[in-house]
Amino acid sequence: MAEQPVLKDEADQKQVLRRAAPYLRPHRTKLGIALGVGLADSAALVAVAPLVGLATKALTDGDRRLLGLAVTLLVIAAVAQLALARVGELLLIKSGEEVVRSLRERAVENLATAPLRFLETHRSGELLRRATGEVAALAAFVRLHLRNLVSSGATLVFTVVLLAGYSWVMLLLQLAVFLPLTLLVTRWFQRDAGAAFGGKAQAEAAVAATFTETLTAREALQTSRGLAGWTKRFDRENTHAVTAARRALLVENRIDLVSLVEGLALVVLLAVGGWMVTQDLMGLPTVVVFVLASRNLFDSFTELSQLVGEVQGAKTGLARLLELLDATAPSGPSGPVSLPERGELRCEAVEYHYRADRRTLHAVSLSFPAGSRTGVVGETGSGKTTLSKLLCGLYAPDGGTVSFGGTDLREVPEAELRRRVVLVPQEVRMVTGTVAENLALVQGEPTRAQIERTVERLGLADWIAGLPGGLDAEVGQRGGNLSAGERQILGLVRAVLADPAVLVLDEATADIDPATAARLEHALDELRADCTLIVIAHRPETIARLPRVVRMDGGRVVADGPSAGQPAGAGLSGVS
Repeated sequence: MAEQPVLKDEADQKQVLRRAAPYLRPHRTKLGIALGVGLADSAALVAVAPLVGLATKALTDGDRRLLGLAVTLLVIAAVAQLALARVGELLLIKSGEEVVRSLRERAVENLATAPLRFLETHRSGELLRRATGEVAALAAFVRLHLRNLVSSGATLVFTVVLLAGYSWVMLLLQLAVFLPLTLLVTRWFQRDAGAAFGGKAQAEAAVAATFTETLTAREALQTSRGLAGWTKRFDRENTHAVTAARRALLVENRIDLVSLVEGLALVVLLAVGGWMVTQDLMGLPTVVVFVLASRNLFDSFTELSQLVGEVQGAKTGLARLLELLDATAPSGPSGPVSLPERGELRCEAVEYHYRADRRTLHAVSLSFPAGSRTGVVGETGSGKTTLSKLLCGLYAPDGGTVSFGGTDLREVPEAELRRRVVLVPQEVRMVTGTVAENLALVQGEPTRAQIERTVERLGLADWIAGLPGGLDAEVGQRGGNLSAGERQILGLVRAVLADPAVLVLDEATADIDPATAARLEHALDELRADCTLIVIAHRPETIARLPRVVRMDGGRVVADGPSAGQPAGAGLSGVS
């Protein structure tokens, strides 16, 4: 059995930036410019302290010329800092938003082409949370906190370099008081931050997943009176999410102790600096520079400490998103593969397992020549639907091969495969909009005229005209304005618009009324003669119209021959 990657509840947060580097590389120029402006902004801010120190020296020495120069430079530094701060903030937010947008688009693309087995392994709410919630959180971090993070970090480094140039002894004394206690507080925070923020994200994802499932299963819950029990489950998960959020908040509050350490360090600085001035061991301008620059040092450290929680939250979200991107990264071929427009679809000795200890398909070998019409029948659980998904390339076989025109489907790029083989499932999905907009959701984006010609060719023009608004009829949310049979018919039209070489219908007539089923079957009669049709069905009338029937039982092919319901060549034969 081919193992599928399973997303962890708490994603690995090690080397997150290194893992994110490939996604940042296309934006490195804009990010570099934004960071450069941010560094210039921090340098202008740090320059204020030595300029004030220069003004202090001018005042104590009575040097008016030096005082004028110091004041002029202070004005220039202040104006430059304001301008650089504004420009740097805009550039950093803009480039950061572009990175987030590219991550969002990559997540959507990866999920759209992810193996069906991977999607079925995970709760839809969990995937939705990672693909949208984590990206939204990253976007909020970029808009609200990224500029402060860069500015504070750069200011901290520049200030330490500045103070070392004035008096490394005073700097070491200051750091001896400030640094150990701050690192102790930070270490206390980091010890539990990963588990706390990861647990919060996982708990919120579980609530989102359960809520999504509630909407999907609402009718079943109401009719079976199981809503009360399900609500209790939701309440338990919601309570767990609140508890996890409180734990994360308590851990985040630990970092506020840095403010107390800052106050203690400033008291020590003033006391020692004042004593050194009285002993003529240090000039007053140097003490002024230290006091002012230390404010930058403390403010930067305090701001960084307050951002630690936000950074940890963003780091957790980024780790969860990167795990999703890595797990869904396209692994198939991306280069051109030459496939015939029409060809034989063949499976040879195909095996498949949903579980390692249970085989669903046993060495299934079948051939579907171009233009053939075949029905696949069998009891529930016989492997029909699994076979249909293998034939469409939605599943990769655990043994054997599935090929089209002699080419293994695993070697065919996703876009090319979807152009050749199309599946119409039992439950056809619709998006909110008109009939025409739903029919246009195929590769190539067919025009209105192409849609009308296809509807006419399938003999469905009168049926479409009977809908309120025709092609402009609103389908409603998830196609709620249409019956299951009507959605099936639109699914068929949408598939035909893709002009596939192979069309697979999985139980298309299982849950629809006889009149709609007959309309659907008549439309199938009008398919192009060179389009291979594979119909999985229980309905005897549908099977009787097919010239060939494959019967399955227990994951094996037990019969393969002409249909007993009609003469060879009758019904569903296709037209040119």
